[in-house]
Amino acid sequence: MIGAGFVLYVEDNDDLRELVVELVTIAFQRRCVGVGSYEELVALGEEALGCSVAILDINLGPNRPSGIDAYTWLRDKGYTGRIVFLTGHASNHPLVVEAKRIGGAEIFSKPIDPDRLRSIVEDEGQ
Repeated sequence: MIGAGFVLYVEDNDDLRELVVELVTIAFQRRCVGVGSYEELVALGEEALGCSVAILDINLGPNRPSGIDAYTWLRDKGYTGRIVFLTGHASNHPLVVEAKRIGGAEIFSKPIDPDRLRSIVEDEGQ
């Protein structure tokens, strides 16, 4: 059992995921769980819904379910917490355009500034 109120980070880049999880855990003193794919998110099941904020990479790899799919899964399961998308793509990339269209989540560019990340983690209620 993970425990409620943690930060969930969905990112397919192993090095970046590890870095952000460590930053949130050590510098911001918050429990952070990182998963590398939509499938890993779904495998967490109900535990994933206990997070206070979900930070989702928009693009989780070619021919793979995206961060949009992760967003949809969370919302379909009743998650009402804060969701933030991260992307390294331009604002006209199809996944970024889709994320803007569905609404309900903020979109930030990668690499994310540590101060911005801290504000996301600490201001989970938006």
